[in-house]
Amino acid sequence: MPTDHHAPSAPVGLGDDGIGPAPQKIKVLSSAEVSGLDALELGPKREKGRLGLRIWRSAWPKLLAIAIVLLAWELAYLSEWKPAYVFPSPGKVFPQLWDLVTTADFWDGVRLTMTRAITGFALAVTIGTVIGAAVSRFAPLRAAIGSLITGLQTMPSIMWFPLAILLFQLGEKAIMFVVIIGAAPSVANGLISGIDYVPRTWLRVGQVMGMTGLDRYRHLILPASLPSFVSGLKQGWAFSWRSLMAGELLVIVPGTVSIGVRMQNARDLTDTPLVICYILVVLVIGIVIDQLFNVADNALRRRWGLTGS
Repeated sequence: MPTDHHAPSAPVGLGDDGIGPAPQKIKVLSSAEVSGLDALELGPKREKGRLGLRIWRSAWPKLLAIAIVLLAWELAYLSEWKPAYVFPSPGKVFPQLWDLVTTADFWDGVRLTMTRAITGFALAVTIGTVIGAAVSRFAPLRAAIGSLITGLQTMPSIMWFPLAILLFQLGEKAIMFVVIIGAAPSVANGLISGIDYVPRTWLRVGQVMGMTGLDRYRHLILPASLPSFVSGLKQGWAFSWRSLMAGELLVIVPGTVSIGVRMQNARDLTDTPLVICYILVVLVIGIVIDQLFNVADNALRRRWGLTGS
């Protein structure tokens, strides 16, 4: 009979009951290891092109749109469909706008308005984030107030001002109340949508990797929901900005001279060029903030490889 010369196999570890192999423990990854895995999902770094060319490609459509608007404005003025004191030409408005922005009082009003906007938006983001995270985490809470959040988001902000004035009189709190209640639902819905659309496969993989509790939210759920959350922030800012402008026109706080108050004073004096100047100021501020959100959103999408370019 031939002899088997193979070496004996190594003994397999037995479980605590002495039967079958010992169960293998799942290794819980450290933060550094999770960050390394995240790096595999990041989009590749792109080579930066020529700065001037990139600026021109981004700027020329906007410049063309401005030229078209100015041309239409001038043609409407020349058609004399309204008297010149009611509908002035761009040539009369822009010199007055330049005189306006070179005064210290104008920048005091801008500072007051932006302080209100930033304060109200920050509070709305805090409240909306807490509500959004709670609703996405607890199914009974979603069943209770999920539709209510969407209903609040669709309500015109001006509808809240009579109640705000009754609750807080003509003061800063009335304006802040409307700004917050106008923006917080959009922030909450943005976070809820982002968490809802995290792929179930990712959640199962995170569970296998040992992610639980706060680590699961920190390393998996929040990064995956960030693009949608940023979109919610952008929409929330739009709601808060519109609410603030309506509030400054309706709620005149004694002793304060904001952009809205100055615009209302110009309307009372039938100073149409000055009214249009403040409309342009509000428009420019809105565009600048929107561009800041776009830069953050595009950078985030590029970093996570969510763009095709």
